[in-house]
Amino acid sequence: MASSIHDLARHLNISIGTVSRALNGRADVNAETRQRVLDAARKLNYSPNQSGRNLRRGATQSIAFMLQPHPGDQQYGEPFFIPFLTGLQAKLAEHGIDLMVVMGGPGDYQHERLRRLVEARRADAVVLAWTRREDERIDYLTEVGFPFATLGRSQSGGRSYPSLDLDFEKAGSDAVDRLVARGHRRIAAVRPLLNLNFGYLFIAGYRKALKSHGIDFDPSMIAAGFINESGGYEVTPKLMQSKDVPTAIIFNNDAMALGGCRALVEMGLQPGKDIAVVVIVDTALCRYYSPRLTSFRPALEPLGQRLAEMLLESMPALAGPEGAKIIREVWPLELVVRDSD
Repeated sequence: MASSIHDLARHLNISIGTVSRALNGRADVNAETRQRVLDAARKLNYSPNQSGRNLRRGATQSIAFMLQPHPGDQQYGEPFFIPFLTGLQAKLAEHGIDLMVVMGGPGDYQHERLRRLVEARRADAVVLAWTRREDERIDYLTEVGFPFATLGRSQSGGRSYPSLDLDFEKAGSDAVDRLVARGHRRIAAVRPLLNLNFGYLFIAGYRKALKSHGIDFDPSMIAAGFINESGGYEVTPKLMQSKDVPTAIIFNNDAMALGGCRALVEMGLQPGKDIAVVVIVDTALCRYYSPRLTSFRPALEPLGQRLAEMLLESMPALAGPEGAKIIREVWPLELVVRDSD
């Protein structure tokens, strides 16, 4: 019995990637090799439970979305991911495919859970979010040849997979431009901890805009925290204790902005009056805070629909008449002017 894809590859004396691509019906594996892998998998009873049925049927008709909540607050739900997943599921459903959400613990990047899902072939493809600058999940999926797409970019995996990202770099730049036009020169930025790629892109745009306005970059104007209310709440007072106190803050996340604004109020500062606040990315949290927070809004449901299309186009069995292709896109964010800046 082959308990894992590694055992099956060792038995056949071929690479893990070739075995995985053969099991998934990828076009870059010749028919003889694919049949050899399928025959060996059946003979060795490779990976019991769902995978045995999938080998006979050829597909699960499901896509797995790997969701990793971050440590701390946000127990009320996911104002970003729920509309995104609504769009993702709607487009997949048009093709008779179900969406399966695989939850991890707070801060858990689920590498082991992802490996089990792939080896047991519980889904036909995977969608990853919260992409890191260097992301071991992408490296793993690329190595084994399992179909996947990402919400967000990464330096891992080259350009061999579909990705759809928001233009955090331009939003960071536009936010600085807007604040400078209103007379601000001491502009702080709050970004996420860890190695999340969108935080790097945001800061790159922020620094680029500062330079274009002749403003020297000051590292003391950058703070990093967890992507939740407590993260923003904890780092904002540290920014306000700088030698040259900022007159504006750009938050790279709605929940961090909520906590940061609470900290400002406790310090006797009114957002929108005593200090300007801009948020990237907009959700209902920004619309219903008082004052309402100026922010950059993504089209979340269409974003989910488009990523589903891109993933399906990359899979030979589901691609259109032109054949499988890798699509990578970056979508703009729309400035929504409210009361906080």
